[in-house]
Amino acid sequence: MLSQMRNIGIMAHIDAGKTTTTERILYYTGKIHRIGEIDDGAATMDWMTQEQERGITIQSAATTTWWRDHQINIIDTPGHVDFTAEVERSLRVLDGAVAVICAVGGVQPQTETVWHQADEYQVPRICFVNKMDRIGADFFAAMSDVKEKFGCATVALQLPIGSGGDFEGVIDLLRMKEIRWDAASEGEKMTECDVAPERLELANEWREKLVDEIAAHNDDIAELFLMGEEIPHETLVKEIRRGTISRDFVPFLCGASRRNTGVQPLIDAIVDYLPAPDEIPPAKALHVKKEEMVEIPCSPDGTALGLVFKIQHDREAGSLCYVRMYSGKIKAGEQVFNVGKKKRERVNRILRMHSNKSEPMDSVSAGDIAVFIGLKLAQTGDTLGSEGMPVLLEDMNFPEPVISVAVEPATLSDRDRLKETLEILSKEDPTFTSREDAETGQLIISGMGELHLDVLVTRMLEDFKVEARVGSPQVTYRESVTAAATHSESYDRVLGGKENKAGVTLQVEPRETGSGNSYECTVKKGSVPDEILEAVQRGIENSFGAGIKYGYPCTDIAVTVTGVEYDELCSTTFAFEACAVAAFDAVCSKANPELLEPVMNVDIVCPKDFVGDAMSQVTQRGGIILSLEDKAGGDIIHAQAPMAKMFGFSTNLRSVTQGRASFGMEFSHFQVKPGGLGSAY
Repeated sequence: MLSQMRNIGIMAHIDAGKTTTTERILYYTGKIHRIGEIDDGAATMDWMTQEQERGITIQSAATTTWWRDHQINIIDTPGHVDFTAEVERSLRVLDGAVAVICAVGGVQPQTETVWHQADEYQVPRICFVNKMDRIGADFFAAMSDVKEKFGCATVALQLPIGSGGDFEGVIDLLRMKEIRWDAASEGEKMTECDVAPERLELANEWREKLVDEIAAHNDDIAELFLMGEEIPHETLVKEIRRGTISRDFVPFLCGASRRNTGVQPLIDAIVDYLPAPDEIPPAKALHVKKEEMVEIPCSPDGTALGLVFKIQHDREAGSLCYVRMYSGKIKAGEQVFNVGKKKRERVNRILRMHSNKSEPMDSVSAGDIAVFIGLKLAQTGDTLGSEGMPVLLEDMNFPEPVISVAVEPATLSDRDRLKETLEILSKEDPTFTSREDAETGQLIISGMGELHLDVLVTRMLEDFKVEARVGSPQVTYRESVTAAATHSESYDRVLGGKENKAGVTLQVEPRETGSGNSYECTVKKGSVPDEILEAVQRGIENSFGAGIKYGYPCTDIAVTVTGVEYDELCSTTFAFEACAVAAFDAVCSKANPELLEPVMNVDIVCPKDFVGDAMSQVTQRGGIILSLEDKAGGDIIHAQAPMAKMFGFSTNLRSVTQGRASFGMEFSHFQVKPGGLGSAY
């Protein structure tokens, strides 16, 4: 039953306690029988060798568990900014999310990133303020931080009893009970009692705030509230659920996952307040034939429709395609239609995943998440459906890679294996790309940051056993134009005794930063055969990737084809494609081309004593300090700096702050590089 299902993600800043919380959820729901600790490299959801060695989550891991007769599909996402694609694709297919917030650090930089990603996909969420047992923990400061930074209404469903070393348990504001956990039973046993007299006034005050917030969205409750009547517990739960799903407010709970405190009420809240697959707005999809957007109701009786949101390579089974079903049902052994690629493929097996273990399923229905084995063509973002209802679900947008390294096979025989491995890795991770440099013949791999590339290179060398040498990281630049220009190009060659003629007039102009390239053709349809116009478009689009002056990909350029000289007797598609490439080079050279460098958002968490030193490290590298935020766990410096100057920054930062500062970096935008490529090296 759809109403008994929850698809949720655990999201937060690195080290806020996502994986630790997920481990406890699995333990208390009976999915695992021993709690695995990240510090020991034994967490169930961090199954990759590198995750265990580094103590961080790299790949989002999926699992399914049961609580109060409800099926909960959980995706544990990474917190490090370099693996933002894993979070992006997980949020795309989730119905609800648990945002884990550190009670000491409050809203940290990566929390902001994932929160905005969740807003983009309109994902309802609840907040779990973790680490209440740490010195400096402040539940109320964390709540007001969320309210201020994201402009959302917050409601406390619980209050902490004490904080730091004095943290004992929580007060349930709905039932007005104090709950404590028994350390001897690893938090499995809970004891309840009435709220202690010394805490009653505070509890009543916050319960009133909770009811007041709910009453603001429901007239019946407002009436009962104003008349001073008792509101039934079931009514409150129902209204909190409605408000959470419609994103009127965000409910807050608290605990300390590492100390096995506060997790069971969190699982109850997932079941009680987060939506079932049929309680969220229907998925929107583009009908390929009608060329219009249609809504897809989440129903097991509808036409089969699913989205491939993640690909993982398995040495024995090949590609594991993680699929979220939006409608209908797909059985093992059936054929499915890949709508985007217009190809049919057979689903050999369907698996229910539990981290890196699995169990077979006969079929998967609307609302559920499963893994398909046997799909050879499927890629992240592909829609699986049927020819009778060819609809495309909205694709996912991923940020562009900004850092590259050259990879060279140790021997010639390793080259094919290296290429094969790079193909597998880029199929798994859409933010990882590889290309062959036309001039040097080197294989260049690009990713989101130094850690991202380090992880992928380690996987290549250790998991896939490819012998290769890896160069130093280089910045991935872009090229663009800074002025408008027009150019007419003609092409006339005799090839193989046949004349090939073409003429193309192009106009280029700069676009707004970050808006990407655009192509338009104003030539009247019908005056020139379609295949000729397609050849011109192909030539331009290939030129976008080949660059203007330095061979870097182009960005933020608007190209308009304003004229085409077509001769029925000797014009060929080949001539027009070649002519379009030459015209693009010529017109861009006239339009004052510039080299663009990636600029990164840099967030440094640093003790107050070292703020000046940390800031000077950024400004010495040509960075700009945007703001300084005062936090209990240390100040946060928000800055921007060119990527090219940030190599080795972590070593320098550690040395000037005695190893007490940490930082995160993510791509912000491309800007004109002063001095062109000459100053890059």
